[in-house]
Amino acid sequence: MNRVAITGMGVISPLGNDTAALSENLRAARGGIGPLTLVPHDQLIIKIGAEVKNFDPTAHFTDKQLGLLDRCAQFALVAARQAVRQSGIRFREELGSRSAAIIGAGVGGMTTLDENFHRIYAEGQRRPHPLTVPKLMISAAMSHITIEHGITGPAFTVASACASSNHAVGLAYQMIQGGMVDAVVTGGTEAVFCLGGVKGWEALRVMAPDTCRPFSKKRAGMVLGEGAGIFVLENLERAQARGAEILGEVIGFGMSSDAADIILPSATGQVAAMEACLKDASLAAEEVDYINAHGTGTVANDVTETKAIHSVFGSHARKLAVSSTKSMHGHLLGGAGAIELAATLVALRDSFIPPTINYLEPDPDCDLDYVPNTAREAKLRVALSNSFAFGGHNAVLAIRR
Repeated sequence: MNRVAITGMGVISPLGNDTAALSENLRAARGGIGPLTLVPHDQLIIKIGAEVKNFDPTAHFTDKQLGLLDRCAQFALVAARQAVRQSGIRFREELGSRSAAIIGAGVGGMTTLDENFHRIYAEGQRRPHPLTVPKLMISAAMSHITIEHGITGPAFTVASACASSNHAVGLAYQMIQGGMVDAVVTGGTEAVFCLGGVKGWEALRVMAPDTCRPFSKKRAGMVLGEGAGIFVLENLERAQARGAEILGEVIGFGMSSDAADIILPSATGQVAAMEACLKDASLAAEEVDYINAHGTGTVANDVTETKAIHSVFGSHARKLAVSSTKSMHGHLLGGAGAIELAATLVALRDSFIPPTINYLEPDPDCDLDYVPNTAREAKLRVALSNSFAFGGHNAVLAIRR
């Protein structure tokens, strides 16, 4: 089986619009949650979110291109450009047919859908914009990436709610491992800050009114975020032969389905995914240094994930560093696993553990080392990144320095 290297990484996020800014803000415990500016407040109960800042679409795309690109696709394309540039691969000239594009997204072009519903229902217009369908489709970001970079091998979008990005990267890893392709552009993207999108999440009553406090006793729920994380995965031998910089190695992938409840998490399903990942990576529990937790800040998720980690890691759970970077960048839904993989990679590369910020006091039911409020200097070798989604979809990645 082929080993799988990460040779490119790109980020558009509430913590910065490149990986250097992401690393700096994670290390400084600087959060990206604040008052919403993309949605009018007058109809909102929850008025906070983790928005991408200083992103000017006209700096990256022509007016003609923007007519086809929802904010969700814009983020993915710019992050993909960063990742491909860093990898040094020219797909069109080198290995277009031996490469793939696999992108995760939870809902896709939500802002386009919302805008066109408003045209019809609120403004009384008789028809939506003629490019509505190609702009809102959940596969649009992936399609534009293939077109821009000349990727002519397998290309598809994964939609498994908050596990979408981890599923996408995991499938990319497996395709390279098995020799189907030599390189994959993969990751995830999401942009849901529109009135209809935020109101839908408000109705679930899982949203925090002030900020995200994962694993803390006084946590009040999740905070929405937006952005994209895109990676170039490549056959390790090929990457080494061409002298590419190796950012990290994907060494394991595990997934499971709770088959229990559409909303409530299951420790059984989470345990199964983590155990499958460790088995796939041939890792003993004691070899894992850090877990980037799903850590949404909801009462149910954080307790369930803590129990699952105890079950999988036994006595080693007390020695693990476990943090939720959602406390800083919010919950990117289908893009969550991608930004969290990027956070994990920069932590491995730059030798620190991202903190769980906004932490107030311990919860007796959440009794692990959550790296509260301040980043910690540490030389990490192996980390897991957990994604546990609505629908009972669980996907876990193992990454090695």
